[in-house]
Amino acid sequence: MIKSVHLIESGLFKLDGGAMFGVVPQSIWKKMNPPDDNNMCTWALRCLLIRTENRNILIDTGMGDKQDEKFRSHFYPHGDAHLINSIQKEGLKAEDITDVFLTHLHFDHCGGAVSKDLNGKLIPTFPNATYWSNQKHWNWASQPNERERASFLKENFIPLVEEGLLKWFDLNGQHPDWPEEIKIQYCNGHTEALMVIDFDLNGQNLIYPSDLIPSSHHIGMPYIMAYDIRPLETLLEKNQILLYALEHDSVIIFEHDPTQPFCKIQKTETGRIQISGFDFQL
Repeated sequence: MIKSVHLIESGLFKLDGGAMFGVVPQSIWKKMNPPDDNNMCTWALRCLLIRTENRNILIDTGMGDKQDEKFRSHFYPHGDAHLINSIQKEGLKAEDITDVFLTHLHFDHCGGAVSKDLNGKLIPTFPNATYWSNQKHWNWASQPNERERASFLKENFIPLVEEGLLKWFDLNGQHPDWPEEIKIQYCNGHTEALMVIDFDLNGQNLIYPSDLIPSSHHIGMPYIMAYDIRPLETLLEKNQILLYALEHDSVIIFEHDPTQPFCKIQKTETGRIQISGFDFQL
């Protein structure tokens, strides 16, 4: 049974506004997330901590801080929040995390899964945790296409296999050791076999869609990232998730929204899906 859920802020970073908003004109999206002089917009790296009676489950790990300055200069990581400090604010240490669920293996979602020790050796950040992925996405990330190569950094996930810490979900998103109350759905528009989760907390359904719907600005159907490998598939998958959210009165938690961690949605008289409020409290 899920006892509590906590937002784990791991910092802010910047990405090109045009890439994040796809075909939507800048004249529209710049009002939502104003860019700097280089057309870069600020985004959150918001992870999730789910606590059950005997498990502390971390969903995604942000981009971490082990990359060199050249790499970091492309993404401008900033802000006061840090993955480990945010976990400590919830009364836990890295050693207390029992499970790390990686929605997918792009660097800004799994970079914090592996750290460097004082000697520069790559080690799991959460030494007592089981790490979770799926074989289909793992194969995709391990042999990356040219479009995504810069997002799949093997130092972020190969050490987890070498340490024997990874477990795989099957083709149905199931595993006997995974809490059945946290449901998994595969989506293939953003990248191959990205995992979206949903679960109930005190009778309220919550959805963590990862990069399928990265922010509240991406609720509208045309708002699909240029990073997505199959944008038309993203369109269908996003519609399915939003209809599910409408049916279940779900709270949608955004991994990258810089100001709005979550929202609920509603359908207008014309059939358009829009945000209905931000008043839910975790």
